[in-house]
Amino acid sequence: MAGQARGGRSRAGTRRTYSARARRGGNPQVLGGNRNRFTVVRIMLVAVLAVAGLKLVQVQAIEAQALSAKAERQRTLEIDIPAQRGSIVDRNGVKLAFTVETRTLTVSLRAMRKTWDEYAKEHPEEGKNFRTRAAEVAKYIAQKVPDKTTEQDLLQRFHKDGPFTFLVDEVEPSVAKDITEKYPEIGMEKRAKREYPGGKVAANIVGVANWQMQDPDVSKHNLHGLAGLESMWDEALAGTPGQRLVDTAQGTNVVIPGTERDLQAATPGSDVELTIDSDLQYVVQDKLADYVRKSRAKGGSAVVLDSKTGEVYALANDRTFNPNDLDSLTPELLNNKAVSTPFEPGSVNKIVTAAAAIEYGLTTPESALMVPDSKKVADHVVHDAWNHPTQKFTTTGIFAKSSNVGTLMLAEKIGEERFAEMLARFGLGKRTGVGLPGESPGSVPARENWYATTFGNLPIGQGLSMTVLQMAGMYQAIANDGLRVEPRIIRSKTSPDGKREPGPPPGTQQVVSPKTADTVKDMMRAVTQNEGGNDNGTAPAAALEGYQISGKTGTGQQVDPATKAYSDHLYNITFAGILPADDPRFVVGIWLDAPDTTLPEGHSAAPLFHDIASYLSQRYQLPLSDAPSPVVPLIL
Repeated sequence: MAGQARGGRSRAGTRRTYSARARRGGNPQVLGGNRNRFTVVRIMLVAVLAVAGLKLVQVQAIEAQALSAKAERQRTLEIDIPAQRGSIVDRNGVKLAFTVETRTLTVSLRAMRKTWDEYAKEHPEEGKNFRTRAAEVAKYIAQKVPDKTTEQDLLQRFHKDGPFTFLVDEVEPSVAKDITEKYPEIGMEKRAKREYPGGKVAANIVGVANWQMQDPDVSKHNLHGLAGLESMWDEALAGTPGQRLVDTAQGTNVVIPGTERDLQAATPGSDVELTIDSDLQYVVQDKLADYVRKSRAKGGSAVVLDSKTGEVYALANDRTFNPNDLDSLTPELLNNKAVSTPFEPGSVNKIVTAAAAIEYGLTTPESALMVPDSKKVADHVVHDAWNHPTQKFTTTGIFAKSSNVGTLMLAEKIGEERFAEMLARFGLGKRTGVGLPGESPGSVPARENWYATTFGNLPIGQGLSMTVLQMAGMYQAIANDGLRVEPRIIRSKTSPDGKREPGPPPGTQQVVSPKTADTVKDMMRAVTQNEGGNDNGTAPAAALEGYQISGKTGTGQQVDPATKAYSDHLYNITFAGILPADDPRFVVGIWLDAPDTTLPEGHSAAPLFHDIASYLSQRYQLPLSDAPSPVVPLIL
């Protein structure tokens, strides 16, 4: 009973408050922990979804444009659209260099292999695959452009390693269009080919331009000048490239054919007009090269100037190149020796002594001097080119017969200071500014560096050097009433909109008075005099029937490379002449480099001057002189 009573009290006296979950056997502490964790998970899930939502908003709204542009950049590429290069023309509008539009055929090898490998799997019964397709395309292209490539060369290109290759350059646009329409996997890129219709004519002046690949993967090309005026005027001729947007194969810079979109059009280059007459240039080049061969000279140059304006009508070297044949180019052929290679001119330089002697009133054409055949200058003895007793020469005779001794006698009267000043007035020792690359200034010793024997060399054309262009420029001043006009070769530039801009104006200097220039010019007519005996000038072969000719021969000793002293067999043979002497229109300068002086052609350039002057008189229909040159006494 007692046990039951205790049990009863327990059921009756104590109130228990268990939950239903507890009644099912749950633990209250554990259940509370689960509830907390569930809350945390719910909060974290909401946070993650919120962040993802914000990111989605950012991607779709805020950064959409930037991300799209980034994706676009990953599959597109900007490339240059080459500008049409300007033409180079002569004074008559004849084209010396111009550009024609061409195409270069290309192929994405990766895309072509993938396409035809898949085709072979899908159509095994046809037996077509990349190899058969490449053979078919190669055969067709070779038939369409047989002068540009061969079937074998194309097959090698199709089977090369790599994702992309160029196939053929310089394809006519219509032919390229036919090929790409028949075979869509073949792409084409715009190109331009530089044409030189005259070949070697004026090549050393015009120079050459060619395509230069900058990035073989992208095929960025630019047509750039490599030499001559093509190089010097490259910026004006080249124009401004445009921009094109293209799609590229994934992971490469290979352009997908047909995806090109122009962004900005190219601006064509300007045309450049020269002072050159291409017909005259051809004749001078031809006659010079022929004469160099006959005289067995190492080389030679010639120039023709307008006596009034200084414009260069022709400037030639005996050896040149064909700019259409790039494989033939060598540094030696590219060298324009007429402006880049100075030489000691010999007696042609006596024009400076003659001009100074007349300008300073030290003599007249008829004045007489007793001239021996040798003269001592310091420790050096100067001789005339021929043995003669002491003779009475007229001033005209001293220059017409080219007496070294007589010239030095007159130079002594002039004096060193005035002679140095006259050299400078004639522009010697300075570039002419003709407008051609690589021009040499020549060499004149600075006055403070003259030695005792210097003044025994300079008046007779030794100890200083000049180019054939500088030499002709001296005679241009005498032909133009004493006014030296710097030679120039650029006549004008015409922009793509048709605006013509004249070339830079030449500098001028009054070297001597018009009266002095006229007197000296008349004196030099006797150089071509052919009266026999003592009254023969040094260059009767330069005379041209019907015209008065003024000129001067020159024979300058070269320095022997072996001995480093003046040679007794290597000479510069020169001639400078004015046509016609009574009404000057042209000046011609000629230099022969070390000809064989035992040959008739080797000891004088006068016959070559005659031939060039003869052509000039016909081409420009020069009026005949009113009278022949008067015969004057040379030795009394």
